[in-house]
Amino acid sequence: MRPLTRAEIAAHPLFPTIEKQIAEHLIGIHLRTPRLSRLKASHRKWLMTHSLFALSLQRRDDDPLSGLTATRFVEIVMKLGAASRNTATSFLAELVAYKFLRDVPNIPDRRVRVLETTEAAYDAMSGWFMGHMACLDRLDGGKREELASVDPRIFRIAQPFSAARLAEDPIWRDPPDSIGHFLWSDLGGMVLHGLIARIPSAPDPADRIEIGRLSLPELGEVYMISATNLKRMFKKAETEGLLGWDLPRRRGSLWLSHRFVGDYFQWQSAKFAALDQAFHHAIDELGISVSAATPQPLLAEAGLPA
Repeated sequence: MRPLTRAEIAAHPLFPTIEKQIAEHLIGIHLRTPRLSRLKASHRKWLMTHSLFALSLQRRDDDPLSGLTATRFVEIVMKLGAASRNTATSFLAELVAYKFLRDVPNIPDRRVRVLETTEAAYDAMSGWFMGHMACLDRLDGGKREELASVDPRIFRIAQPFSAARLAEDPIWRDPPDSIGHFLWSDLGGMVLHGLIARIPSAPDPADRIEIGRLSLPELGEVYMISATNLKRMFKKAETEGLLGWDLPRRRGSLWLSHRFVGDYFQWQSAKFAALDQAFHHAIDELGISVSAATPQPLLAEAGLPA
């Protein structure tokens, strides 16, 4: 079995289904650990979180000064242009305060502070990874989730690989403008997951995809976002005709345009492709054999943008 390409993933008839599946999975993580999910719910924080997690996993026993340090983390963040030096340093301090990072003990050089992820952070990132493996398995009948469940080395190798790939991918790093004003806002990514999770299995092929009654106060309560921030997120999309309500004053049923959903799906396909490449990189490195599976037909599904 080979990794699926981004084009194959985006055009797969089940891709809209797994997008709903991963959205529900990520919403579940948020509801169980809202404080942790807030630390990666904007795209800027997502980039920082995956980068620091990768640094932590790359620590070697034969080099006690390797792994996650403030200096290495800030260098990566500055290279990505994800945040300022002060913001990156404050982000690390916040993770330590919330007990998602801790000091590695017995570092020989007291001038260097080496950090590692705590069990809570590790479990959350592992759960994020496994949720995506389960979705990819639905596309081609693979065994990614099963293999990664029994061999945690797969996750430990794949996460840094995928984090580096996505950080270097301009498509992932710089989302389309149609969804960018959500993703660059705190918790905006969770709002998008909430919208995608409501897409019907067989949407109307017309210009609009109806997702049912949804109010901004309801969204704000679920994701702990102020009404002001929510209105700012939605205003630009409404002005550009990307979404809207069928009644005045944001009442009634909310609809999404096919362009809005299509841009989101195309952007997400980059993440799934990078994760599939990372999985195969890990099993190749570990010498794990995966029996070939018969792929599902790679055809676009009517009604939903690929």
